[in-house]
Amino acid sequence: MSLGAPHVILLLVAVQRLLELALAKRNTARLLAQGAREVGAGHYPLFVLLHGVWLLTLFLVVPADAPINLWLLALFALLQAGRVWVIATLGRFWTTRVITLPDAPLVRRGPFRWVRHPNYLIVAGELAVLPLMFGQVWLALLFSVLNLPLTRHRVAVENAALRDRAAPAGFSKSR
Repeated sequence: MSLGAPHVILLLVAVQRLLELALAKRNTARLLAQGAREVGAGHYPLFVLLHGVWLLTLFLVVPADAPINLWLLALFALLQAGRVWVIATLGRFWTTRVITLPDAPLVRRGPFRWVRHPNYLIVAGELAVLPLMFGQVWLALLFSVLNLPLTRHRVAVENAALRDRAAPAGFSKSR
C-alpha cells in the first residue's frame, strides 16, 4: 500500500484524536479526584470503536492518489477550529466522557452561548466531511447513520446528568 496526501491527512487526524484522548484522560482524572462522577460509561466504548473504525476504514479504502476536494478540506479545517474552540472554552472540564462535577456552573460562553452541545454537531460534520473530501460518499453516509443513535443516547445521558443544573433560559453546557 502506498501512502498519499489523503493518508497524511488521515494520520494527522488520528494523531490529533490521540492527543485529545490523552488530554481528556488527564482532565477526567482531575475531575474525579475533585469529586466528579461519570455518567453513562457503558456507551463510551461504542464511540471509541465507531471513531476508530471510521478512521481505519478511510485509511484502508481511500486510494493514495484520491483527489482532495479543497472546499471540503477548508470546511474540515473550520470544523477543527470549532473543535479547538469547544475544548478551549471548557478548559479543564473538557473530557470525552460524561463527567459531572456537582455544583459546577454551566458554561455559557464560547460556542455554548448559541448551541447546547456544539461538539456533537462538529463531530457529525467531521464524520461526513472527511470521507466526502476524498469522494467516499457511502462512507460519509454509513458513519453518519451509525453515529446518530449513539449521539442521541449520549445527549440524553448528558442532559439527564445536567438536569439539576439546567439554566432556566438559553443554551449551556456543563463543566
